[in-house]
Amino acid sequence: MGILIALIPAIAWGSIGLISGRMGGTARQQTLGMTMGALVFGLALWAVEQPTLTSKIWLIGIVSGLFWSIGQGQQFTSMKAVGISRTTPISTGMQLVANALAGVLLFNEWHGNMYWIGSASVIVLIAGAVLTSLTDKTDPNRSASENWGVGIRALILSTIGYAGYTIVVHYGNVNAQAVVMPQAVGMLLGALIWSFKDKPWVVKATHRNIVTGLVWGIGNLFMFMAMAQIGQAVAYSLSQMGIVISTFGSIYLLGEHKTKREMVYVVIGSILVIVGGVALSLMKA
Repeated sequence: MGILIALIPAIAWGSIGLISGRMGGTARQQTLGMTMGALVFGLALWAVEQPTLTSKIWLIGIVSGLFWSIGQGQQFTSMKAVGISRTTPISTGMQLVANALAGVLLFNEWHGNMYWIGSASVIVLIAGAVLTSLTDKTDPNRSASENWGVGIRALILSTIGYAGYTIVVHYGNVNAQAVVMPQAVGMLLGALIWSFKDKPWVVKATHRNIVTGLVWGIGNLFMFMAMAQIGQAVAYSLSQMGIVISTFGSIYLLGEHKTKREMVYVVIGSILVIVGGVALSLMKA
């Protein structure tokens, strides 16, 4: 059941780049709108479930949310710089490495032969993520507007933020449903701090991206439920299989250009991501 639960974030999070791309706006507007939607989801969940909110849950949730605002805001920045179909695979690989290392080094989730199987699975996942991001240098239509300096810098910061947001919750060992609302408060605070000078809360694109936050909230809830059942390394790796949705969606729905050679890279890379994810799930089972 934990494996099935971990696939829900893959679908939800894999759609975020596509939804935000349709909703429009700058990286700051998208991040703030998304956090507003996440807060709406968190408040609704709290009203229905009425979980006990201790000072520990508030602290962990807010700190986790602040880390998330860094991760998501910088990922949107990278998407603007180099595109969704290039950002998502690289970001996925970097996050998988960070969370797998955290699961092994901080939480001792792998034992014996699991080290070999888990390491091989993560390597396959990363290889697939990198492959989907490869560029056909012979393409005369290759975009000159891609800014890889900005993109890579944003991805490094994004990875630190995303790793912190999951590690804090897992280390704190708090109830997954209880932490959602405090976490959303931290996300909104982080987004407001980052975007305050631009005053994005008065822009329509920000309000449209509330939908993005609602979708993210669903994925977030099921992500932490899965972590409690099958561990951080496996749960987070499975959740990142949404790379297939975001990569193909950005090509076919948002019209990001790919040559035939790049499409081959994308197909093979996506298959490797699926194989790596399945291997991780079988390892845990």
